[in-house]
Amino acid sequence: MIMITLSSIPSHSPAVVYRRINDEYLLIPLTGNIADMDSLYRLTETGAFIWEKIDGKRAISDITSKIVEEFDVERDVAEKDALEFFREIQEFLQFREP
Repeated sequence: MIMITLSSIPSHSPAVVYRRINDEYLLIPLTGNIADMDSLYRLTETGAFIWEKIDGKRAISDITSKIVEEFDVERDVAEKDALEFFREIQEFLQFREP
């Protein structure tokens, strides 16, 4: 398990596909060239917002700023929730430090 901090820079793993189906946001891991439908991960609307901000250039702190703007939440709450989210979905991501 890697240490995820506000300065960590996440990017999407090439081994996962993101899809919106109706009102559901899904992360679907790939095994070989086949979707592993047993390991689907459903994102909340907030989780989908965060996922869409991940570009391999923004640090988690930058994404947190976007959360504060979009959802009108206190910065410390957004930071705590964002770190928890990134830890929860880290298997679908790659991280680097600045």
